[in-house]
Amino acid sequence: MLPSFREQFRLFISNPILLACIFSWIGTQFLKTIIYLIYGKIHSLTDLIETMFWKTGGMPSSHSALVTSLCTTIALKDGIHSDLFIFSLAFFLVTIRDAFGVRRSSGLQAQKLNELGKTLKDKNLIDDYKKLKEVNGHTPMEVMCGCLVGLFVALAFSLLK
Repeated sequence: MLPSFREQFRLFISNPILLACIFSWIGTQFLKTIIYLIYGKIHSLTDLIETMFWKTGGMPSSHSALVTSLCTTIALKDGIHSDLFIFSLAFFLVTIRDAFGVRRSSGLQAQKLNELGKTLKDKNLIDDYKKLKEVNGHTPMEVMCGCLVGLFVALAFSLLK
């Protein structure tokens, strides 16, 4: 017989894997916000809220922290031989590769295209240019720092259970 919904929900919200993922993401976004405040990159309350909850790119990588904590807590809970760990490891590798590879490259390309579009518009060679979204990827150092945060948070939650 399955536990009641209330019991299932209690088990869900107290799961160390879930908690490690949430706290590693929130922790890295908080660190990123503090770093942005120190360097004067936040100019309004809207910037502060956006950085805390939605902004991508920057130091440290919250995506990297989240997938590292996911992978680490699953490894510690279920073992590295488990199917779930293999799945989380594949997810980790794809996410890390995307963080400093694909997203960073496409963001740099969009930035250059926006510069070109602005120049052409300023010289009246084109009528209108719609600016492309510049996706912020990560440098390898930002990814590595995010991974370290995720690892430490995962170890903490795995030891606390």
